[in-house]
Amino acid sequence: MNLSHSRAVFLMVAATLMWSIAGVVTRHLEHARSFEITFWRSFFTALSLLVILPVVHGRGVFAKIRAGGPPLWLSGLCWSVMFTAFMVALTLTSVANVLVTMSVGPFLTALVARALIGHRIPGRTWLAIAVAGAGIAWMYGAQISNGHLAGTLVALCVPVAAAVNWTLNQRSHSQGHEVDMVPAVLVGAVLSTIYTLPLALPFEASRLDIGWLALLGLVQLAIPCALVVACARVLKAPEISLLALLEVIFGILLAWVGAGEAPTGTVLAGGALVIGALVMNELMGWKQVA
Repeated sequence: MNLSHSRAVFLMVAATLMWSIAGVVTRHLEHARSFEITFWRSFFTALSLLVILPVVHGRGVFAKIRAGGPPLWLSGLCWSVMFTAFMVALTLTSVANVLVTMSVGPFLTALVARALIGHRIPGRTWLAIAVAGAGIAWMYGAQISNGHLAGTLVALCVPVAAAVNWTLNQRSHSQGHEVDMVPAVLVGAVLSTIYTLPLALPFEASRLDIGWLALLGLVQLAIPCALVVACARVLKAPEISLLALLEVIFGILLAWVGAGEAPTGTVLAGGALVIGALVMNELMGWKQVA
């Protein structure tokens, strides 16, 4: 797609809104639980991408999977961890906890890239990491007392896997091997479907549950993934990082309004530190680049 900047911003906002429906939809499921939720969402995501990707990117997208080699499959494995951990975490703790925990992804990416490929971290980012770390520690302290720590730790697997994913992609790029993220997302959905199937049995989802999870596979994951890939060709990295934060705001509001799940004061305070640190870091980085 040939996008203007304003249209890319609009589509990125639309993508974050679609991402954010996972929490409220999960709260309306009747019988599906834990790994069964993950299985059905991953299954419908893979099914949707098998239709969407050839239309948007041509049939050559499947050839890229065969020729992708280890980097593409490692990227797909990271995506599968992200898909699985996200949905399991939503069944263990609040939507707000999950989304705020995921928002530390850019900082974890900076730390992993520093450790694995020696990327230099600017002073402003070190400061932002410290502030965000304080916010997460504040949240985690409250989770120990209310029994939600396990869900928050599972949610932490999402930004960790994302950090490893982006770092592997950067390393492959520096070595002259480009990893196409589009087929990697499809590989991730297929892998998640395969290894959550045994854990999802016996199926207990109602027809209504299947309908909701099919909606998540198509609208919450497959379509926005395709949109973000297109937007990334127009928008700068700081713009994408800032716009992606809308998922946290939209997700918490939808769960609050649509499922009566009000965020606690601890989550709001810790989340404000994390998101504030990310916004300031990205804005300062954007200004320096400009």
